[in-house]
Parts: sequence; C-alpha cells; structure tokens
Amino acid sequence: MDTIFALATARGKSGVAVIRISGPLAHAAAGKLGGCTLSARGMTLRTLRDDAGEVLDEGLILSFAAPSSFTGEDVAELQVHGSVAGVAGILSALGRIEGLRLAEPGEFTRRALENGKLDLAQVEGLADLIDAETEAQRKQAQTLFAGALGRLAEAWRADLIRAAALIEAVIDFADEEVPTDVTPEVTALLDKVEEDLKAQTAGVRMAERIREGFEVAIIGAPNAGKSTLLNALAGREAAITSEHAGTTRDVIEVRMDLAGLPVTLLDTAGLRETQDAVEGMGIALARKRAEAADLRVFLAEDAEDLEVPFQSGDIRVRPKADQRADTSRAVSGLTGEGLDWLVSEIGDTLSQRSASAGMATRARHKAAMERALKSLFAARSVLANGPDMYDIAAEELRHAIRALESLVGRIDVENLLDEIFASFCLGK
Repeated sequence: MDTIFALATARGKSGVAVIRISGPLAHAAAGKLGGCTLSARGMTLRTLRDDAGEVLDEGLILSFAAPSSFTGEDVAELQVHGSVAGVAGILSALGRIEGLRLAEPGEFTRRALENGKLDLAQVEGLADLIDAETEAQRKQAQTLFAGALGRLAEAWRADLIRAAALIEAVIDFADEEVPTDVTPEVTALLDKVEEDLKAQTAGVRMAERIREGFEVAIIGAPNAGKSTLLNALAGREAAITSEHAGTTRDVIEVRMDLAGLPVTLLDTAGLRETQDAVEGMGIALARKRAEAADLRVFLAEDAEDLEVPFQSGDIRVRPKADQRADTSRAVSGLTGEGLDWLVSEIGDTLSQRSASAGMATRARHKAAMERALKSLFAARSVLANGPDMYDIAAEELRHAIRALESLVGRIDVENLLDEIFASFCLGK
C-alpha cells in the first residue's frame, strides 16, 4: 500500500503539532527527515531537515512497528512545535519523498479497519468520540469505540453458529439414529440471542437521541415569556423579546449541554387563533415541532388548554413567577426564579429516558439486528415442524449470522465505507 501522511492535530497555531505517517516507508521517511535510522519501536529527539539540508524544526519522532500500531502498519509520528509555517514546511518535505502521499479523509482509520485493528462499529464510535460535545455523548462513544457492540455481536454469532451446527448434525445423520434431541438446546440458544437483540433494538432510538441530541420544545400562549425563558436558559439573547404578542414567528433553536446530555431548546410561536397569515404559519410549525419533540415544557396556567397533546413525562410550569404571590411550579426568565428547578426537572426526565439506551446507536445497527430477528423468527417457525424442515431452519440461521456480521463490517458494507470515512478529518 501507499505510505500516507497528514497533520493529526488541528490546523492553526498550537503548542504541539502531531504529523502521522503510515505505511511501508513510514520509518524510512521519518528517519530521513531526522537524519537517523529508527528502531522498530521507540522515541528519539531530532532536528528535522528537508532534502536541501535546511532545518525545519526540532521534535520527537515516535516509531511503531506493524501490527502493533493504530493502522496495523509501520507508523511514525512527528511531534513538533505547532507553528503554521513549520508544519507546512514539514508536510511539504514529506510530500517530496518518493512513495509518500497526503492521506485522504479517514484513511488512517480505514486502514485500521482493513487490517483488523477496528471493526466498523468501533470506527463509528471513534467518529462519535471526536464529535462528542457532552459527557453522555463521550461515554456512549467510548463504549462503542472500546468494542462493546462488536463483542456482543460476536457472542450472538457464536451462539447461532452453535445452533446451526446442531441442526446440521441432525441433517447429516438423517438416515441414522441421533442419540440426542437437539431441539431444546437450539431453542435455548435462539431464545437467548432473540432476547438480547430485542433489548438492543428497543434501545436504539434513545441511543440515537444521546448521539444527535434531544429536542425540548417550550410552548405557551403569546406573551407567556417563552423567549425570555429561552434566553435565560441559554445565557444569551438568542430570541427577540417584546411586550407585543406574536413577536416569535419561527422556531428558534438553541443547543446546550443540560445534565451532561445534548439538548436543543425550541422557542415556538405563541399558540392562539389568528387572522395573520404569517403568524398562522408560525403557529402551525410550532405545533408540528412541539408534537415531534422528545419533551415539551408547557409554560401555561394549570387550567389553560394549548391544544397540544400533553404526553407522558412532559412538564407544565406556570409563567411569570416574578408577578405571583404563589411561586410553586412557576418560573421567570426575567428574574431567574424557578430556573434551577426547571433545569433539574428536564435533566432528570431525559436522564431517566437515557437509561434505556442500548449499545447500538445508528439506524444501520438497528436494521442489521432487525434482519437477524426476522431470520430467527423464521428459523423458530420451521423448527416446530420437525427434522424434515431443519435444512430450511439452518439456512435462516445463516441469514441471521450474516446480518450480525454486517453489523460489525465483516460483509456487505463496502457501499457504506466512503460515506462513513468522508466525515473524518485528514489526520484520522
């Protein structure tokens, strides 16, 4: 394979910059710049020079021998000063070495996948880890990157291979007396895998919410103080506020970290009957976004009907606590009264829902597990018809096994790879 190189740290001025080189010429290329011969695994401080002998920088050269590296190939890393000009000079010098080329986005990680250092679910976990903005996202991504989903899939696969082997043993000895009825063991194996798959499939939606973010809609009548509340929660003037009813016409979104979870707060148009066509469009959009949100905060009086269905877990708070004698379950975006309670209530509600999240985090994961479940159901159905149908049951189990293999990227994922790796930066 080609030897590739790229800046692995963020572009721009920094204390330290890391340049990664991977491939058969990695050690020779780094050694050429450092004027030394690198050991298979080690670290050395060197003055780096270009092909004309001009000093580029002084830095550490780290070497890793295949297969004990991130990509599974020989790898060298240059840790240099984070000078924009210095880094550009080193990259330019590497580019003039025959056999080296600049890496494409995600190419280092793609090589790790192709060399068996990571499975596809781990690659997705790495992408999520890089993008993580909240503690919940970091923990979820770290679990996926550590290979938890891959280990689960491998355990399911092993159980299904065992079940298929038992069934095929009966088929192979169809003309002889099989000493043991394999049906109880096969059924127990299928029950175990099916139960696990159902639990993980059910947890995908909540896992997706942790990865992509929860939507919390603030709804209420005009002039209830929704925009003021949004601004207070966001800590900035995200929405225009006015004493005139109907100021908010569109849905205003503010993304924030709330109780360690990624949350997008939605400020919606005040809900009321109106003859204004533009305001009417805003109200219709407000109703649509509110109904689709993960959680709704009703900023309204106890008996007030906003004609948006109140769903389980939704929160009702009374507006303008600063103008009330009784401030129980009331908030004021103007004075901040009740905000701590509201933030805690939203955080607790979403945290409880997040507890049901599984290890699978993407629609692709869910689709693979659903294909496996469909095949398991079909296998169980024909098993009940006795040994004459065992060959069909064995084939259905093979379909289930292939679905689980696609989950971690063993088969049938080539069409996904370009899309997945295109989101990575050059240094990954």
